[in-house]
Amino acid sequence: MINRVVLVGRLTKTPELKTTTTGLSVITFTLAFDNKTKGADGQRASSFINCTAWRQSAEFVAKYCEKGTQIGVDGSLQERRYQRRDGTNASVIEVVVDSVTLLGSKNQNSATSSQTVSAPASAYQEDEPTSNDLLSDDGDLADDDLPF
Repeated sequence: MINRVVLVGRLTKTPELKTTTTGLSVITFTLAFDNKTKGADGQRASSFINCTAWRQSAEFVAKYCEKGTQIGVDGSLQERRYQRRDGTNASVIEVVVDSVTLLGSKNQNSATSSQTVSAPASAYQEDEPTSNDLLSDDGDLADDDLPF
């Protein structure tokens, strides 16, 4: 089976680096990008995709990226199931990031050279610890949180 995702978008907010109880660096962020098609009103709709990066990739994002930074990610899709605090079951589809390419921030011009960091394939194991509080399950963003 093939499970590859390549996205280019802007961060919806400045991500926060966290560390698991076993000492692994992890960061979650949401990438926003315009869809290819236009709606009935002639405007392009936007998509918001949740991403999780581990180890070196997480540290790279924390060091070089902030709200509005344009990045490229390469990774795979993963469904994560969990139980909400109210006891109901939930699931989320997210991109588990293998590599991140810094394409610039909204304050930089497009002539900025890009930087890429990749984590070793062994960094992503099915038994990786995850924290339910790393990713918001409401998915709501205020208009002033949008990077464009």
